[in-house]
Amino acid sequence: MDFNEIKEWYVKPFEKFIEFSGRSRRKEFWTFVLVNLGITILLNVLEGIIGLFGIIATLFSLAILIPSIAVGVRRLHDTGRTGWWLLLGFIPLIGLIVLIYFYVQDSEPGSNQYGPNPKAI
Repeated sequence: MDFNEIKEWYVKPFEKFIEFSGRSRRKEFWTFVLVNLGITILLNVLEGIIGLFGIIATLFSLAILIPSIAVGVRRLHDTGRTGWWLLLGFIPLIGLIVLIYFYVQDSEPGSNQYGPNPKAI
């Protein structure tokens, strides 16, 4: 994946940040998650050097909260699950493992109750 493709897949969740319906591909979800993880780590390192103690990283995390929830819900929809499964994240460790398992699964082929397959669009 080149930089422009990463940028394209990273920006999509921000364009649909209040859209909790529909489906999101694995590529869109994982690009968003991994780029945000990298940015958060970088911000924390820079804040450690400067001495800000996580202020900027916290503001960044708050800024991406709604888009993160929305892309997570759409990813669950893509696997044929309701977005309420996202609440599993509140169960320590086990919930996270189950969600990661759901997130890495392939899309349901064809259309499902949440919309057409994003791979076919």
